[in-house]
Amino acid sequence: MNCTQNYKIDQVTEQTLVVGIDIAKRTHYACFVDDRGRVLRKSFPIFQSKEGFQQLYKAIQEAMQAFGKSEVIVAVEPTGHYWLNLAYFLEEHGIPLVMVNPAHVCRSKELDDNLPTKHDAKDALVIARLAKDGRFLVPRLLHEIEADLRVGSTLKEKLRKEQTAVKNAIVRWTDRYFPEFWTVFRDLGKTALSVLEWTPFPADMAGRTAEELIEVYRQSEGMKCPQKAKIQALINTAKDSIGVTEGTAMARFEIAALVRRYRQLEAEIAALDAELKALVQTTMEYQWLKTVDGLGDATIIDLLAEIGSFAHYRDPRQLVKLAGLTLKENSSGQRKGQKHISKRGRKRLRSVLFRAMIPLIRHNEAFRELHEYYTT
Repeated sequence: MNCTQNYKIDQVTEQTLVVGIDIAKRTHYACFVDDRGRVLRKSFPIFQSKEGFQQLYKAIQEAMQAFGKSEVIVAVEPTGHYWLNLAYFLEEHGIPLVMVNPAHVCRSKELDDNLPTKHDAKDALVIARLAKDGRFLVPRLLHEIEADLRVGSTLKEKLRKEQTAVKNAIVRWTDRYFPEFWTVFRDLGKTALSVLEWTPFPADMAGRTAEELIEVYRQSEGMKCPQKAKIQALINTAKDSIGVTEGTAMARFEIAALVRRYRQLEAEIAALDAELKALVQTTMEYQWLKTVDGLGDATIIDLLAEIGSFAHYRDPRQLVKLAGLTLKENSSGQRKGQKHISKRGRKRLRSVLFRAMIPLIRHNEAFRELHEYYTT
């Protein structure tokens, strides 16, 4: 879709009913205006329910008939995720939805009454008048595989963040009760988790041989062959440990809970990865991206979760803007400001693109030459 400013302005004609809606968790507010911004119906409440949505649809139909309008456009100010329910309802009924920037609403709310007053009814009118001037964005609602990839990728990111938090909690625990633990283990592998599960304190290893401890650790799920050298090194360091020896009863309970949660998160992330991989392999975009040296499955999944199908884009600049990588500058008169990226776009997409570039530069000759050209 060619969403230039002129195109957006052309969407609102004399035959268009413009509906501005201020989104909230329980009760939205809607206001009807014409193409000149004249109020056709003052702001009224809409409840976040099927009955409320149907009342809004009925009100729109009645207003179109009463004022002789043949077209309608609904503009919302996105508030969290609460606008999605209404968006899918309007899509089912063939009503186009656009979004205005919350920052624009905040900055233009004083244009009408020269007052900094803010309330839902006023915001609905401001949103409608911004929309009639073409100051809106056209959102793309996700369906089928695209929706599943977005939900799955977001969930995976949340699980990884939680896993990192649990790992940090384990590190803090060992710093208190077994500081020497990390001189033997570099990360939380299977052996390290087994040690924390069965012998978390240095005192648990006193008077025991490496062979005895190995038999104990083999009781852990998936632990077949613990590393004897590391077990022996841990026994040696435990003899001179400076770990805290008070409060160990509850500390043992704490570390057991942390180990269980860490393992659970590992299993959940692995299962989610398998589901996402099976899902993304059904898309044509995956087959294309897989031919690019340096792009792995995890990167492709995150990338397609953010941008969806390539068919939605006609120009590379659309993706640049979507990621917030368009350049901005602050210049005036003879002063020429330095250019920076605007960051007015999807933060996660910028992160994915950055993470994708590192292996591409390392393994892909074409990208490596481009990187060398632009940096030198």
